[in-house]
Amino acid sequence: MSGINKKLGEAELEIMQVIWESDKPVTSNYILKELQGSRKWQLSTLMTSLARLVDKGFAACDRSTGSNLYSSVISENEYKTGASKHFLEKLYHNSIQNMVATLYSNRAIKKSDVEELRKYLDELEAEGSGEDE
Repeated sequence: MSGINKKLGEAELEIMQVIWESDKPVTSNYILKELQGSRKWQLSTLMTSLARLVDKGFAACDRSTGSNLYSSVISENEYKTGASKHFLEKLYHNSIQNMVATLYSNRAIKKSDVEELRKYLDELEAEGSGEDE
């Protein structure tokens, strides 16, 4: 779980997304093939990044089968939660309201996005009120 506090670089995130999307451990060649459209990497470059992901505690490498099989140690949701929390704390002083206000005032989100958010929050509140009874 120590990796949750660590950050993934852009390329590392792309590698982890391939691992997360697979329902079983994957080989480096599988990852390389999946990244072909977005990264023009040599296998050695990928292997360096995979070693870093293992060191950071995001991925595990099983060498018992004769070929290295990579799997995630941290789930995608665990990472997203930690990264989102860090982002909110660092850029918006832990205020979702500040984030939405900034995005809305700079037209990065539309009125329809705000309405969708309002509907979602109303649904969350309705679900929460049922638990109190």
